[in-house]
Amino acid sequence: MKSSTQGTSALPSGLGVFTTLPDIFFIPELVFGGLVWILVASTKVLLENPQGWVMFVSVFCFVFTFLWFLLFMIGVNQSSPAWASVDVAYHGVAALFYLSASVAQSFATIALQDDSFNFKSYQEDIAAVVFSYIATLLYVIHVMFSAFRWKAS
Repeated sequence: MKSSTQGTSALPSGLGVFTTLPDIFFIPELVFGGLVWILVASTKVLLENPQGWVMFVSVFCFVFTFLWFLLFMIGVNQSSPAWASVDVAYHGVAALFYLSASVAQSFATIALQDDSFNFKSYQEDIAAVVFSYIATLLYVIHVMFSAFRWKAS
């Protein structure tokens, strides 16, 4: 496995994923997305609460980012120049999903603010909001640098 770009694609493979922008964002996206998933899963969820969407987004993005990362690591992305545009599309969708999930989590947290009997869940919700917005920022930065790379190729 080569660790730099090769042939028809400007996308890295192998260990090159750890040294190129925007691909160095894979690991922080997985870390913060996983934290959102864990925090939302551990809180009290009310029936009227939009945290189901937050849970879907965090699990979906975690799984697909991990699979995308593995595809880059094994070099599947070297087979066609179209992978650069798919990279932009995926991270764009993930950024929009995470932005909507962050807003939904913020709304749920504000709604639970008066729920004084479960302060621990409220603190976990606040942490989930913060990590969700960090994950959103990471995906936005990733899609921007992916778009720059796509346009340059």
